[in-house]
Amino acid sequence: MIDVYLVSGFLGSGKTSLLVQLIDQVNKSGRQPAVLMNEFGELNIDSQLVEEAGDVPLKELLNGCICCTGAESTEAQLQSLLADYPHIDVLFIETTGAAHPVEALDAVYSPLFADQLTVKGIVTVVDAKRWIDRDKLSPRMLALFLEQVRHAHFMLLNKVDLLTADQLAFVTMQVTQFNSFAPLVQTTNAKMDFSYLEKMVDAASAPTQAVSTGRGLPLASKVLTFDQPINQDHFEEWVRSLPDTVYRMKGYIQLEGSRYSHLFQYAYGMVNWIPEYMQIPSKVVIIGEQISNIEYPSPQ
Repeated sequence: MIDVYLVSGFLGSGKTSLLVQLIDQVNKSGRQPAVLMNEFGELNIDSQLVEEAGDVPLKELLNGCICCTGAESTEAQLQSLLADYPHIDVLFIETTGAAHPVEALDAVYSPLFADQLTVKGIVTVVDAKRWIDRDKLSPRMLALFLEQVRHAHFMLLNKVDLLTADQLAFVTMQVTQFNSFAPLVQTTNAKMDFSYLEKMVDAASAPTQAVSTGRGLPLASKVLTFDQPINQDHFEEWVRSLPDTVYRMKGYIQLEGSRYSHLFQYAYGMVNWIPEYMQIPSKVVIIGEQISNIEYPSPQ
């Protein structure tokens, strides 16, 4: 039997950072991990980060949904994964930040491979900073954010380094009251011990019924392509000017004065650049609401 953990959490909460660490720990324990990932949009940025973390079997759904509406694609990818890699011990399923976790689990409960998988539960990464300002989300996105917390079997309260001590105490109290069942661990950069997570997740509690809260969300994705190197200061100034309805940005950009590309990530007002030491076509995917008219302006 293969242990299955579904990694959930809102856009930019730190799911991929957690996943990369868990893969490494499972590998070092002598077991074989595998990953099924769902990317929101046509760029597989997070999947590339997972592949760079080590030799791990990986299947991905681009511009789709690991949920009831995409169950057929999910089943096909899972079947392929199990057939191609018969010695998998632990399977991590990372949903897009726009997915309802229970819908995603429902798609995994297929009679095609029910005798091979043991669904351990939902591991939700909660963005501590976003929790404070959650009421700034649109009503439907707020409902999704709260549902991801409500249905967790284990929670990481991530980015706690961005909060004051009083804020952290207040957020911790609120989150644990909102979901009093799931154990909660405070983290920075989603650092988590997999052996502890294994012990704390209750396998018998995994839900088996789908819900409809996450369907029909008004999220969209848009890809921007850059033909020339970008000035970092100008780009960051533009990012700061974007509306609050932009929840997540990620991609590769070649900066002026740099020979190679940089991995760019943005979530909740925070920008991160990581040098890649290779040339990658400059593209950025934007995820949010009301983003169709967003374009990067040429420097004056």
